[in-house]
Amino acid sequence: MPTKRLLIFVVAYHAEATLAKVFDRVPRSLFVDYDCEVLVIDDASTDRTYEIGRTYLADHPEFRLRVLRNRYNQGYGGNQKLGYAYAIKEGFDLVALLHGDAQYAPEELPALTKPVADGEADAVFGSRMLVPGAASRGGMPLYKLVGNKILTRIQNAVLRTSLSEFHSGYRIYAVATLRRLPFLLNSNDFHFDTEIIIQLLNLGARIVELPIPTYYGGEISRVNGLRYAKNVVVATLRNASHRAGIYYQRRYDVETGNAHYGPKLGYASSHSFAVDAVPAGSKVIDIGGGAGFIAARLAAKDCDVHIVDQHPAAVTHARVTSETRALDGTAPVSTKGYDHVLLLDVIEHVGSPEIFLESLRAGFDHDKKVLVLSTPNIAFIVQRVQLMLGQFNYGKAGILDITHKRLFTFRGIRRLLEDTGFRSIELRGVPAPFPKVLGDGRLGRAALGANLALIKLSKTLFSYQIFVVAEGTPAVDFLLEDARASGGATGGSPASSAHAVPG
Repeated sequence: MPTKRLLIFVVAYHAEATLAKVFDRVPRSLFVDYDCEVLVIDDASTDRTYEIGRTYLADHPEFRLRVLRNRYNQGYGGNQKLGYAYAIKEGFDLVALLHGDAQYAPEELPALTKPVADGEADAVFGSRMLVPGAASRGGMPLYKLVGNKILTRIQNAVLRTSLSEFHSGYRIYAVATLRRLPFLLNSNDFHFDTEIIIQLLNLGARIVELPIPTYYGGEISRVNGLRYAKNVVVATLRNASHRAGIYYQRRYDVETGNAHYGPKLGYASSHSFAVDAVPAGSKVIDIGGGAGFIAARLAAKDCDVHIVDQHPAAVTHARVTSETRALDGTAPVSTKGYDHVLLLDVIEHVGSPEIFLESLRAGFDHDKKVLVLSTPNIAFIVQRVQLMLGQFNYGKAGILDITHKRLFTFRGIRRLLEDTGFRSIELRGVPAPFPKVLGDGRLGRAALGANLALIKLSKTLFSYQIFVVAEGTPAVDFLLEDARASGGATGGSPASSAHAVPG
């Protein structure tokens, strides 16, 4: 008896000439291998699409078919939202997307559904580009073939993928995966398909491509090619800016936990600068050290590192210890025994950075302590442009991380350090983490190099973050106690003191 529930979802718009043929071509073996149902949603067609669906249902009672109709046109993406919502609510295990215009061969469904049904993939895309020359032989117009390849190359470069094409509408999805995607936030237009691919990639979903035949007949294309290309490129670049923490996009926010606070190593970044700033053999306390990726790098330099973070550290190393505690400034963190204090992307998360830094300094003595700190630069040109355009876009990560409580400029962080008793040794600009977003290849390195060059022109405008190395000085309470301890015996009258006021 079939254990998997399969929904074959047919999007239909003005498909009166082809819809019944699509139903006829659906392999009946699917109804044996799966608990299978076919759903067609007519997107407010003005022809007989809906009537033909209803007639087919009446004439083929053995064919498990449900025919629905939108009262108002929802668009290609909007219609998909309805079908996937139906699959989720009705408890299906996988959903196959077919087009009512017969452009995609229903005969391929058994092969395409198998990887998802077997648990080997979260999504399967039918690709017309996997077999060289197949798209041309199938009648794909030259302008569509060239446009498909150009857009796919751009998207692969920006998204760091190697898909053969992004623009096939033949898709199989695991419904459990769809539940984790905010696809309802996607466009109702044709680039819905691009946005859901981006969501899958951000989720780390397993995508499999399988070859399908290409067929272009007399169907009417309802896609405005130039508008579609623009929307695809814009969606792809928006995701790049989202992953860089520059411009938050809720529709692309599919990560859970603290994965977005990952390492930025191997290129010019606050993390790389911090590792370089700590000499080998140092005693380091890494406040807000997270999973411990910086600690691991420092341990490799023979440093002893203690991590203090609100989440348990994941690193295991003989030179690394850790403790879990709140970093809200309510209880001071002891720095006794350490010569370097790391505060990487921490100070902006606490309610009162002044009190937090003063509590650290309260434990300082005459032994030299170096503070290594990084924080976002709210004066970054991207934020300025967004403000000029009326945008102030909080998000999950980046400069306007929604958990940030204080924001700094170069002047602001310098003043904070001076007011809390630290002497700045170095303040430098940090570029945006382009290799993390665009990949550590030619494109990511070129963007990083351009950002570094612009920082030389103006670190205030073009720095994504501020990196600081400062020296801590002992607090007045310590100096007073130290003076008492080293001042020897006291005695005599005020008048005999060398500093007595003459009278």
